[in-house]
Amino acid sequence: MPRAKVSTVVLDAHDAHELADFYVRLLGYEVREDEPHWVLIGPPDGDGVSLAFETEPEYVRPVWPTRKPGDQQMMLHLDIQVDDLEGETARAVAEGAVLADFQPQDDVRVLFDPAGHPFCLWVRTEG
Repeated sequence: MPRAKVSTVVLDAHDAHELADFYVRLLGYEVREDEPHWVLIGPPDGDGVSLAFETEPEYVRPVWPTRKPGDQQMMLHLDIQVDDLEGETARAVAEGAVLADFQPQDDVRVLFDPAGHPFCLWVRTEG
């Protein structure tokens, strides 16, 4: 059976460069490719999943949690493991993220990036 692995997750936004800059600051990633409407970033050591951002003029921010039929629903979200949930949440907010009003779990913080994509910071708990 052929071996396949996810190498990159692509997120659309009104401004690919703005969103890429946010994730570079948040994750400590570096820019690998930079084009007028496309940016690819990845871990400095090259190990792990890369993120790419594409400018989409018709981009519509998702709504999470979904409030009513017809809202643009979240299609995916990023789970980012951290060691210090409160400290990394504060840092993410300082970098431009917004803390979601609804927080479904004690060991997870749901935030929105500058383009409105939800992402989760989480810490491994014993048990």
